[in-house]
Amino acid sequence: MEERISGRKPHYGFFSRLTYGVGEIFGGGCFVIINAFFLVFLTDALGMNPVLAGTIPMIGKIWDAITDPIMGNIVERTKSKYGAKRFYIMVGSIASAITFVLMWINIHSPSMTANYVFYLVMYCLFNTGFTVLSVPYNGLLPDMMDDYAVRAKFSNMRMVFSTLGAAICGLVPGMLIKQTYDPSQYMSCMLLFGAIFFVCSITVFFGTWEKQKEPVKMTLLESFTQAASVFRSRSFLIFLGLYLFGQGGMDFISGMAVYYVQHALGAYPAYYIPILAVLMIAQFVGMLIFGPVMSKTSKKLAILIAAPVRLVGVLGLLAFSHHGAPLVPILALAALIGLGNAGSLTGIFAIMADMTDVDELITSIRRPGIVSSMATFIRKIASGFSVAIIGFMLTAVHYNETLANAGLEQTAATQHGIGICFVLAPAIMSALLLVCAVLFPVTDKEFKMVQKDIARRKGTEESLASEEEKAALRRVTGFAYEDLWSPLNATLKKKG
Repeated sequence: MEERISGRKPHYGFFSRLTYGVGEIFGGGCFVIINAFFLVFLTDALGMNPVLAGTIPMIGKIWDAITDPIMGNIVERTKSKYGAKRFYIMVGSIASAITFVLMWINIHSPSMTANYVFYLVMYCLFNTGFTVLSVPYNGLLPDMMDDYAVRAKFSNMRMVFSTLGAAICGLVPGMLIKQTYDPSQYMSCMLLFGAIFFVCSITVFFGTWEKQKEPVKMTLLESFTQAASVFRSRSFLIFLGLYLFGQGGMDFISGMAVYYVQHALGAYPAYYIPILAVLMIAQFVGMLIFGPVMSKTSKKLAILIAAPVRLVGVLGLLAFSHHGAPLVPILALAALIGLGNAGSLTGIFAIMADMTDVDELITSIRRPGIVSSMATFIRKIASGFSVAIIGFMLTAVHYNETLANAGLEQTAATQHGIGICFVLAPAIMSALLLVCAVLFPVTDKEFKMVQKDIARRKGTEESLASEEEKAALRRVTGFAYEDLWSPLNATLKKKG
């Protein structure tokens, strides 16, 4: 029976990879802008208290994390002539682009309560629109093709556009927003990016295809209990530490970068663009370096190398976090931070795919979507809290939003405090990342044991597990060997 296809006729050449991957300009770029400038917009351009402003992304991220599994359930239960995923990509392209721009409107309200409610609602609406777009986009590729090697080519193109999107969205706003206290400069910039994001994401709808399949019949409650069971894996819990501390350090750096350059260094925008450019170039080069390192050694080793490199880079900034600091050593330290970020990201995302195999050994069920969605769920909540912590830090060092709104300098004590916060928060994250990397129980050796035991359970491997293997698998999974491979482990129920 011939498969039913929605969208354009399947084609696996360069143009198809291009039209699929270009959607990641939005995903890879929009949150670079939001992390770097939204808190600055609220405090400097609108005069909102930093603590109050920081709770907006926090609540928005928590809302976003909750809507992800709900949206995944909705997509799986939807039937459309366009294909369920492509239909929601079309809807999400429109909704997310419009709400992205609305986040940066100056409503000119004298009421801080009205301002807070408006921007909180807009932030949540944007995250909802982006969820409608990103959840089906993340799940589209398996429904376009089955070939492992072809999928890899499409995924590589997506990562190229992710890096390109991050670079554009990191550098261009710094060129357009020269006075952080001027709301009109934000709106001009975001209108441009809203249009770019819409064109990129709608291109995915027109340039891709999707194999039609019958909707999945699963209740919303069942999807939540299945998802929560992922946390029963010991490896997954430690992996969350890698994910949170690896990405969390990057969140603090991007979230405080404008404050740091403007107030601690007193050199915005002159220093901002070269520092960010060097960091991103180093991050790109680092990805090229750490890829071969992982293939020849282990994914864990990449993080064990990267975490100390990033730690040295951020701690080195302590000596240069003052007005009049020379640019060259700051650029050198930014390059170290970029290399550290690259190794962390490369290792973390490579390890994430392995967590599916560990989960399968525990539950006997292959469920990559659930495993990755729960990692993203926790990551988004943590990302929201990191912005809130930045708000509290700014208040702790007596950041004055009234002075910022008037385009005036903060006090010398506040400038020094911002420099300390910018360094210490990612330094602590880097140290915790290193601890988690040391504790992480899966290297190439243990992963092969996991795959071998899955083959035993499926009847394609005839050998018996040795006591050494059983002990290793217990360290990896957190389960006794005889309790593995049970569908009951995919629920929150206990045996007996």
